[in-house]
Amino acid sequence: MPYVSIKDLNITFSSGKKTIKAVNNVSLNIEKRESIGIVGESGSGKSTLAMGILQLLANNAQMEGEIFLEDEDLLKMNEKRLKQIRWEKLAVVFQRSMNALSPVHRIGSQMEDIFRLHDSKTSKTDMKKRIIQTLKRVNLPERVYRMYPHELSGGMMQRVSIALSLIHNPDLLILDEATTALDVVTERQILEELKVLEEELHLTKIMITHDMSVVATSCDKVAVMYAGNVLEVGRVSEVLPRPLHPYTEGLLNSFVSAKNKSEELKGIPGSLPDLSEEQTGCVFADRCPIAEEYCFKHIPAMQEVEKDRSVACHKVGGDLDERTSSGSGNKELKKMV
Repeated sequence: MPYVSIKDLNITFSSGKKTIKAVNNVSLNIEKRESIGIVGESGSGKSTLAMGILQLLANNAQMEGEIFLEDEDLLKMNEKRLKQIRWEKLAVVFQRSMNALSPVHRIGSQMEDIFRLHDSKTSKTDMKKRIIQTLKRVNLPERVYRMYPHELSGGMMQRVSIALSLIHNPDLLILDEATTALDVVTERQILEELKVLEEELHLTKIMITHDMSVVATSCDKVAVMYAGNVLEVGRVSEVLPRPLHPYTEGLLNSFVSAKNKSEELKGIPGSLPDLSEEQTGCVFADRCPIAEEYCFKHIPAMQEVEKDRSVACHKVGGDLDERTSSGSGNKELKKMV
């Protein structure tokens, strides 16, 4: 059984008389110590999926389906059990999560408070040693323990947030756009450090991002989301050089190489559909450059077209399978894989 198994997951939000379908029939399997990137435009449902796994959704959210962490279904857990496993079995690093820290308390003091939530028996001396050891794991010096948040750079603050997530040695780490607010140099450093930590701590990682280059350098597997639906899943080494779904190809083509500044930015025309409306055909049909009449009337099923490779498209392994792969993935991203 996969370490994380998501099956037929639906997440909806009630808003007045409308029901917003934020996550629609999503199924994903993540193996132990595997790293998966979940990518897509803003509003595609990536963060909602992550919050669903963590059971941290708003009160107006309804969830159906299954989310198994090893042999336990998170959707059937009571609040007491959820509090036990958060930070110990699964943890999260949020985008700009450094904003959550108190500006008037030292880093060490705040980390101690969080540590005590799950371990109140450890002595203060041992607790301090454990916290300093965790800070060093993310390349922060011991002096950070006595510093205030305003004395740290953005990169150092994000490292503190990562240290907080690792303080109880979780098995599953979810990073929700955790490096987006950083400059590219700091982002690259932190991503490299995370890869080392994955090996050292045997982490299973879910990385939520809109940046395909982050997935190319940091993940084993990728799931492409659009309007609450997963449209393509596969190994990074297969998907990025040879995308099969038109949306995946569009995302890849919107990535511009820093080496070639004259390269034209190719966006995807159109916008996301209204998630409160009933889906009658392929959710991407309105923006798809190769959509046919059939695509607008029939919802494509997610089909395994190759080993460890699934796509929801009528023209790939479906009723209208006429499309051949041209290996049109972004050349710069191919080099990163």
